[in-house]
Amino acid sequence: MREPDIPINRVDWLVVVIYFALVIIGWFNIYAAVYDSQAPQSMFDMSINSGQQLVRIGISVVLIILIMAADHRLFENLALPIYLVFLFILLLTPVFGKEVNGQVLSIGFGSFRIQPGEFAKFATALALAKVMERPTFDLAKTKNQLVAFGVLMLPIVLILLQPDTGTAMVYFSFLIMFYREGLPQRYYILGLGFIALTLLALGIENNLYLVGAIAILALILISIGKTSWKRTIAFSAIALLMIGYTYSIDWVVSKLPPHQQNRIMVLFNPDIDPLGVGWNVTQSKIAIGSGGFFGKGYLQGTQTKFDFVPEQHTDFIFCTLGEEFGWAGSFIVIGLFVALLYRLVVMAERQKTRFSRIYGYSVVSILFFHFMINISMTIGLFPVVGIPLPFFSYGGSSLWSFTMLLFIFVKMDASRSQQLGRIS
Repeated sequence: MREPDIPINRVDWLVVVIYFALVIIGWFNIYAAVYDSQAPQSMFDMSINSGQQLVRIGISVVLIILIMAADHRLFENLALPIYLVFLFILLLTPVFGKEVNGQVLSIGFGSFRIQPGEFAKFATALALAKVMERPTFDLAKTKNQLVAFGVLMLPIVLILLQPDTGTAMVYFSFLIMFYREGLPQRYYILGLGFIALTLLALGIENNLYLVGAIAILALILISIGKTSWKRTIAFSAIALLMIGYTYSIDWVVSKLPPHQQNRIMVLFNPDIDPLGVGWNVTQSKIAIGSGGFFGKGYLQGTQTKFDFVPEQHTDFIFCTLGEEFGWAGSFIVIGLFVALLYRLVVMAERQKTRFSRIYGYSVVSILFFHFMINISMTIGLFPVVGIPLPFFSYGGSSLWSFTMLLFIFVKMDASRSQQLGRIS
């Protein structure tokens, strides 16, 4: 049975307007990143990135129309089949995909290629929403935790086989959604503790200092008050595990590919090799800082014009914005992202089914993670991991996957009055 037409006023037009604003601003910045003042070309020229991106924007509009015209129940009914299809494609990618710089990220025919790891994000969001939609599904229970993490870990493992650490890392953003759905806080405290310990182990040149601090902390905890022998053993075991972990970090890092080791080194010491491994981050910060308050003007960026920042139209697109539009332009774009994320949270909370709410928070989690990590990467607060800025960076797979991710939720929200089900 065909779904009744949805009144136009039920679509959240604020989200739609912000989406197109980010896409259009991104398109102008992609042109600026490849603009050559000595041999200027039209931004509609199909031989340069801006022209190619315009075609991809057109395809995105077609995808939006198809999604909005579909029955909202289609996405829920096909959630698990879509997930399984993309798991299968991820499995085939290392075998039949195209290798670039030691990574096999894309699959396709001829010049048309897609990155399955990007599309698997919305497929995983749908699958998690489907698995967790039952009112009895409680993330405080170990059995349910294993199910949810099993669905999450399958695409991560397959993407790591490519290997694509940056994309695999994005999938951990679903932990934000898990928190909203009731995953106990102790897991987050434990995780943050290990992250802090990892950063300390990587940042301190001599691990003996860190080991000494852990040992002293353990002794203090053991000596406080009347401590039972069981608690003493527990504290001692934790201290030994922490000490062993600090030394194991060095071993793990030594097994990473050289370029990933270099990115970690640059995070803690950006000046270690400014003309080598630190070049990207150093030039990125120079480009953003040189823009000042209002920027140098559109197409006037010197860092951009002379290609000082590699991959400036993709991972480092924010540099172009910062140099040519300055603090003011950066503030506006960041404001648009924050407004989009806030609006999506509002939309997620007003859903009438748990499936839609979980999917909505998954959308928020993925977009927030990409936004936070990409900008942090360009200003030297996070290692360079190849994560695009949503709706902004050059690329078909990223734009199409983000578009599908977002507008499936826009469709769900517009259809919420027709949804039946309990939400808890």
